[in-house]
Amino acid sequence: MTWDTDILIAGGGLNGPALALALAAGGFRVTVVDARPAPDRAEAGFDGRAYALAIASVRLLKAIGVWGAVADKAQPILEIKASDGRAGEGAAPFFLHFDAAEIEEGPMGHMLEDRFLYAAFLAAIQAAPGVTLLSGETVVAQEGSGSGVAVTLASGRVLTAGLLVGCDGRGSGVATRAGIRRVGWGYGQTALVTAIRHEKDHHGIAQQFFMPSGPLAILPLKGGHHSSIVWSETAEVAAAIQALPDDQYLTALRPRFGDFLGEISLAGARFTYPLSLSLAERFVAPRVALVGDAAHGVHPIAGQGLNLGLRDVAALAEVLILARRRGQEPGDAVALEEYQRRRRFDATALALGMDAVNRVFSTDNPILRLGRDLGMGVVGALPGLRRAFIRQAAGLTGELPKLLAGKAI
Repeated sequence: MTWDTDILIAGGGLNGPALALALAAGGFRVTVVDARPAPDRAEAGFDGRAYALAIASVRLLKAIGVWGAVADKAQPILEIKASDGRAGEGAAPFFLHFDAAEIEEGPMGHMLEDRFLYAAFLAAIQAAPGVTLLSGETVVAQEGSGSGVAVTLASGRVLTAGLLVGCDGRGSGVATRAGIRRVGWGYGQTALVTAIRHEKDHHGIAQQFFMPSGPLAILPLKGGHHSSIVWSETAEVAAAIQALPDDQYLTALRPRFGDFLGEISLAGARFTYPLSLSLAERFVAPRVALVGDAAHGVHPIAGQGLNLGLRDVAALAEVLILARRRGQEPGDAVALEEYQRRRRFDATALALGMDAVNRVFSTDNPILRLGRDLGMGVVGALPGLRRAFIRQAAGLTGELPKLLAGKAI
């Protein structure tokens, strides 16, 4: 068939460009439709928003040629400490401590700011043969047939493709128009996100402090004296805190943050995100595939959102490229079902696992508190179990697509 592009990707955040680069390397013509003008994010200043990239995700970025542009801006995660407690009272006696020295692959992951990762993706897709970027455009209609899919943009332009991939977030228009329903629920929690400057060096240690109202993650950034925080509170409390001036915001944060890093101050913009679980009932439809948040939105408790999306990228790229080598079209139904088989169970299991952890820890029930503290003590005392947890979080378990192993397809 003759199309304007082999594969059209709706959504130019991070998963979309990653998928475009992987597919272009496999010989596809790819068009990325991004609602935002490219300079809006590429020229952004420091705001503290960052991602925890698992080892497998870093390997994928290396394989598609992006990591080299950001490696010197990434902060290795050398240790992870997780503890339970109440604001102002300090941590419970039992806690988890994961050390990168317990695995052979090096740091358990890297923290990387959004502004650096997006700019690297933008430069890469603008330079990649076979990739066309349409900035400031959105998909407003789609119509599939046996021979392809016709996509209408907000400008009125119509493009034809063999496959439409939705990388357009939890409210995915691609999924809605394809008749794919979602299931999920809200947590009654909101994440407060900002960057903190602190007196003492973080030494590459990520901290997770579980409180009855929700967890506080303190994530190390490059340079030693800045960290990104993801601070979950009930929706009502979070709204009140977000409305405070900076000095009072810090006053609310300090008893939760503690003094282990010395004096703290705000170093970036302040954001809020309502927290919920959202799963697409299907990851594929005729001539359509969903990737990232368009397929699954999870609680940020373990920082796995982008990593899950990059797992989708690796699996879909591998399935489509291998199908192409067999002479199949990019929208081949058998290939799309193979992608769904590879990804739906894994994504659903992780989403429900994070849901369970959040529910168990976001309560002040004394029986549950005792149980979870003892559980952390048991895991912390067994090296084999600790190692298994580290490898799981690093994305090193199970049958990995080639890109997650750092190999070309």
